[in-house]
Amino acid sequence: MTRIPLTIIPPTPLATTGRKQVCRWKPGRSGNPAGRAQGSRHRAHVALDAIGQDAAEDILHAVIREAKAGDMRAAEIILARIWPAPRGRHVRLTLPEINSAADLTRALTTIITATSSGEITPDEANIIASVLETTRRAMELGNIEERLNALENK
Repeated sequence: MTRIPLTIIPPTPLATTGRKQVCRWKPGRSGNPAGRAQGSRHRAHVALDAIGQDAAEDILHAVIREAKAGDMRAAEIILARIWPAPRGRHVRLTLPEINSAADLTRALTTIITATSSGEITPDEANIIASVLETTRRAMELGNIEERLNALENK
């Protein structure tokens, strides 16, 4: 077996690792453009759904029978379907119109007051405050854009 000195092997011109790695697929292009159609389902999932659909009524009757017999897990399954967990409620809270940072401060004060009085829960207050934070970010972005345009026009 003859050994080839490493100096004879030319260096690879294309990077194969790191940020400059050359890949076969271009960004935004599928590796398989003629692949599975959007919305189509795997055959195994379709078959499992068919089996489940055929046995659904029998399973439902069995779970109801077990729940009536005192099986609390079966009762929990039935009740979760009949009476799902609440996802939130409509909150009526009068906030000031938001046009400036001072308006945001007044709105947050209103939220804190409503929370401390029990009018809204702390979780609801957190959700409303996150909406106000999104508003603040949008206002800040608009302000930055205006300042940038003013600098560019000088």
